Amino acid sequence: MAGTMDVIIREMTIEDYGQVYELWTEIKGFGIRTVDDSREGVERFLRRNPTTSVVAVQNGRIIGNILCGHDGRTGCFYHVCVANGYRKHGIGYRMVRAAMEALQKEGVSKISLIAFKENQVGNAFWKGIGWVERGDINSYEFILNEENITRFVR
Repeated sequence: MAGTMDVIIREMTIEDYGQVYELWTEIKGFGIRTVDDSREGVERFLRRNPTTSVVAVQNGRIIGNILCGHDGRTGCFYHVCVANGYRKHGIGYRMVRAAMEALQKEGVSKISLIAFKENQVGNAFWKGIGWVERGDINSYEFILNEENITRFVR
């Protein structure tokens, strides 16, 4: 790993998809959905949210990613990740700041995310940078597309 100072945080484009997907598949415990996380699903997401998702790049290689979108009121982070050998060097924090600034430019004033309870690394990261775990809500979902199956990287 070269120095993390030469890591560039920039807006994600669909041309980044191959490297981003490869990164996702390298992270143990990462959940990848068959439809939403396909190239077509991510392209649809980026068309709807063209300026808010980010990648961290070092020497042409994507080493971090946040899919970030909003509904006009609340932003949401999906798939926040940094490659294993690059963690604990401020890259995740820099990506979070960049995505937050992009959301602020679009008038969004609140962000939510989901971190699996067993994701100790992720939960420690969020708490460590000042995010608040909510205990006052229940999370619900309803599956509209049964073919959109989440597969976890083992």
